[in-house]
Amino acid sequence: MGFLNYFKEKRKVRYLTNSFKVINNYTPAFSTFNGGIYEMELTRSAINSIAIHCSKLNPVINGNYKHKKLSKLLGTKPNYLMTTQQFLQKLFTILLCENNAFIVPIYSDYTASEIIGLYPIRSSGARIVNDEGVDYLIYKINQEEYAIEYEKVGHLRNHFYTKEYIGESNLPLMPTMDLLNTQNEGIKEGIKNSASIRFLARLTNTILPDHLKKERKALTEANLGSDNNGGIMIFDNKYAEVKEIDSKPFIVDAEQMNIIKNNVFNYFHISEKIIQNNANEDEWNAFYEGTIEPFAIQLGQVLTNMLMENKDIEKGFGVIFESSKLEFASNKTKLEFVTQMFDRGQITVNQSLSIFHLPPVEDGDKRYIRKEYTEVNNLDKEVLNNEQQGTNSGNSSNG
Repeated sequence: MGFLNYFKEKRKVRYLTNSFKVINNYTPAFSTFNGGIYEMELTRSAINSIAIHCSKLNPVINGNYKHKKLSKLLGTKPNYLMTTQQFLQKLFTILLCENNAFIVPIYSDYTASEIIGLYPIRSSGARIVNDEGVDYLIYKINQEEYAIEYEKVGHLRNHFYTKEYIGESNLPLMPTMDLLNTQNEGIKEGIKNSASIRFLARLTNTILPDHLKKERKALTEANLGSDNNGGIMIFDNKYAEVKEIDSKPFIVDAEQMNIIKNNVFNYFHISEKIIQNNANEDEWNAFYEGTIEPFAIQLGQVLTNMLMENKDIEKGFGVIFESSKLEFASNKTKLEFVTQMFDRGQITVNQSLSIFHLPPVEDGDKRYIRKEYTEVNNLDKEVLNNEQQGTNSGNSSNG
């Protein structure tokens, strides 16, 4: 309750009623299952894996932009409830589930233009309306509606195509979701059926239903109980025949299952190895460049336009999200990279240590370069200098 009161106090927005013109009414094809992608184990694993990797992105303000509050806001605590990692994970989970995610600014009570917080908002239940030529986003938190000018909001989109404001729904994934659900139900029912009936016995006489239940119980207790250690079944002539039912558990064809799984992996641009955390560095780099990096670029540009004035953007300031691909590289690759880049003065001692997740050292921000490197155009001069040094050295010895 404390946070909601805080949110209401800090968010001074104009409430808009449903009577205004709706520009784009967005209803996600999957909200939660009875058909929702986040309620199925495989799709949730794919979404969660992408969101977790996106949450490791490091926000950096590009350029010499001196704004400590903004750096703290992006780097540690975007709002009262969330750390940066939690904020990013929730934001990208919303985006992948609904193909739209909003970032709403929280303003200071003392300075109306100062942003002191960021909050991720689901697109489910949100709508964009127009009042007197101004677009507004109406959104919900705990079933209570709020409104804010759309231009002040950060809006992330996925599958952005036919509509002017919003990304498409996840409707193309519906057939795969139905297949996943059908297979899960089929496996469950197949196992139930295979475990329920083991023998079929036909009585020679016609009897009442109540007597039939008693005969079934009697036959089961006499032959299928725990005291029948010999495994021999005996019955009298009241049963014309007793047959064993050869029930086999239902098993989904492996090839069909792989097709369905690949449909999910293709849709979310992820592989099974990434989900299971056993991808090599080449597979990780492909996943980063194809899935994580586009989201990082989009989020950086959205926050830049949301948090900075045009004059600052024109000076080259902006929010970017970095992630070191070398975190998933082998130690051999890391060592080769550090050796080559350190000798050429491209990275410092502390930067080299950080690649191996080691703490920085004092005076470790210096750059070094090997002295024997010479510019190609100066090779003749270098040879001459070496000869002169050799001559001088010889004269000193003779002296």
